[in-house]
Amino acid sequence: MRLLLDTHILLWALVGDPRLGKAGALMLDPANTIMVSTASYLELAIKISQGKIDVAFPQIRAAVEESGFKELPVLGSHAEILAGLPWRHKDPFDRILVAQALAEPLRLVTADVQIAGYSDMVILI
Repeated sequence: MRLLLDTHILLWALVGDPRLGKAGALMLDPANTIMVSTASYLELAIKISQGKIDVAFPQIRAAVEESGFKELPVLGSHAEILAGLPWRHKDPFDRILVAQALAEPLRLVTADVQIAGYSDMVILI
């Protein structure tokens, strides 16, 4: 299975947060490919620069690379789907992740119930 991590799930995965629950097992399964969106990197960079997250950005990138997660760039085809998404969710980064999951296709792993309304491709933990 190909999984795309919501930004908060990525952070939980990097620190081994117990809130991961069943998603933690999915991420450890070698049969699954774990993707991290460039949009998540952008969101984290903004939060770091605002002082909302106290970590150096290179540490996040290094931890993602060590984990074996793959980076998913934001493409024009993702933007095309994004333009047609209903406004169930206002967060632009979450909307990009939904568009990417629909375009690729990927299963989007999140704890955000608003995202779950977009498609059955969402794994809600």
